[in-house]
Amino acid sequence: MADVLLPQLGETVTEGTITRWFFGVGETVPADAPLYEVSTEKVDSEVPSPLGGVLVEIIAPEGATVAVGALLCRIEPADSSSVAPASASATPAVADDAPADASGATSSAGTPPTPAGTGGPTATREVGVQGGRASGRLLSPVVRRLLAEHGLDPARVSGTGLGGRLTRRDVEQFLRDNPGRAEPFNGIRKATARHMVGSKATSPHVLTAMEVDFDAVDRLRYVEKDAWRAAEGSSLTYLPFIVTALAEALVAFPRLNASVGDDELIVHGDVNLAVAVDLGFEGLVAPVVRKVGDLSIRDLARSIHEVAGRARDRRLVPDDLAGGTFTVTNPGQYGTLFQFPIINQPQVAILSTDGIARKPAVVVDADGVESIGVRPLGILALAWDHRAFDGAYAAAFLQEMKRILETTDWAARWADEADGA
Repeated sequence: MADVLLPQLGETVTEGTITRWFFGVGETVPADAPLYEVSTEKVDSEVPSPLGGVLVEIIAPEGATVAVGALLCRIEPADSSSVAPASASATPAVADDAPADASGATSSAGTPPTPAGTGGPTATREVGVQGGRASGRLLSPVVRRLLAEHGLDPARVSGTGLGGRLTRRDVEQFLRDNPGRAEPFNGIRKATARHMVGSKATSPHVLTAMEVDFDAVDRLRYVEKDAWRAAEGSSLTYLPFIVTALAEALVAFPRLNASVGDDELIVHGDVNLAVAVDLGFEGLVAPVVRKVGDLSIRDLARSIHEVAGRARDRRLVPDDLAGGTFTVTNPGQYGTLFQFPIINQPQVAILSTDGIARKPAVVVDADGVESIGVRPLGILALAWDHRAFDGAYAAAFLQEMKRILETTDWAARWADEADGA
């Protein structure tokens, strides 16, 4: 029989929460098939089984938070004669006969519960609804489902069944009497809450915003967007052009690509861009595209699309989220006017790229003659840390980004990059 331990999930990751088992006790697990899903502060990951065989015991149930190296389950290998016994020096975070609660502490509940849908008995010992603590109460599948659907802690509901057991009627009556809905934070939501509160407490946030005319960018996009979609299977958005301008402007204003140390500003050489990605309204992650100043517009478009896709498919690893020096968030797809984002610590600035819409504007021709025209206008909103620099520096940086976006011959640059590929 082989012990399966929680592996090292990243350089700074020390623990993870088991959010899902893909197999139940008694089922045959193929080698390298996804065995369980683990959530850390940085990312959710599906972890493959290190060997093939029969899953004979689950030690860390869904909702348990365990340390790296902790014992998760035991598998009887297909060829059990070739597997050595588990090392006695391995120290699981959870005792063999006691499941862990969400904090990693052990419980006296006895044998761990069989995960839902694995062929266990109709009444199982509860290990919590969406990651709550073990309560030792027996719950039917119908009751557990109702509690889970409404994010309801069973301890809040009085049971009228035999021995105080909760019945479906008890839960439904509680919901009628208490129409509010409790939605427990998942791992990403907890980490986001902690980091955002910490950022506001750490950095004196200031917002500086500037309107940009994206007509020069649009002239290239309208010509190339259909060919790009046909070749790449994705849209040619404004974002790679904005990031190109961002990387160039940071060369002139490097203090924005920095972090604050002990009475010092640590200015970084490379621009490693963290790109905020929404996970279906369930959380937010910011995977990093490295050395964006060295990438062409095409490569930026591909890299941003690729890393965002892996984030939404839950295929990131913790190191994908490490080492960012500047962050971009892009709510513009929802037509926002401008947003005041929160700085991604320990960085000193974050740029919000908001909605771009065609609006009437004053247009000045080469002779200085003014007229009214319809232009694609959008606002770039920069949140920055006032410890690192002052308002004039932030405003000048945005002015440089505006100049690059409005005056660059993007069609010529696009062609030159293609020739140099």
